Amino acid sequence: MTLDCPAAGRRRLPAWVAALGCCVGLCVAPQAAHAELGRGYASVMADSVQLRARVKTVPAANYTVHQMTLANGGEVRQFAAADGTVFAVAWNGPGRPDLRQLLGPRFDVVQTANAPVRGHFRRHALAVQNPDFVVQTGGHPGAFFGVAYLPQSLPSGLTGSELH
Repeated sequence: MTLDCPAAGRRRLPAWVAALGCCVGLCVAPQAAHAELGRGYASVMADSVQLRARVKTVPAANYTVHQMTLANGGEVRQFAAADGTVFAVAWNGPGRPDLRQLLGPRFDVVQTANAPVRGHFRRHALAVQNPDFVVQTGGHPGAFFGVAYLPQSLPSGLTGSELH
């Protein structure tokens, strides 16, 4: 079997060459980055790319805030400890940001905790209150807000209520 290769002046390539090209392309192509709560600085940069956001870094006493301005005018703030680990994410704006992107596997915890009961959806803000993971959201179309954090990772002197 051979395949046409327009870039090669319509000459025909053996199928194994095309397959090899695809394999090499998949190996060297950047993999989709999924940042998540509890990950390092690279996850903040991956989020900014995925969310198409501008990032401004603001140092605080014993942590850093990476403020991202989204295309829709919303804002996402990622709070990172001195070692670069993201311990909290807060957001506000006209729409919810991609929470799966921001929370990573912890998004499944939010989904499970807020699943329909006996087939009926509950009309309330998403919330999780676990010893190791907290999420609080609210708002309405045009004005959403929320915060997610890892209580055990908060720097000393910082509380969850101060992250909003």
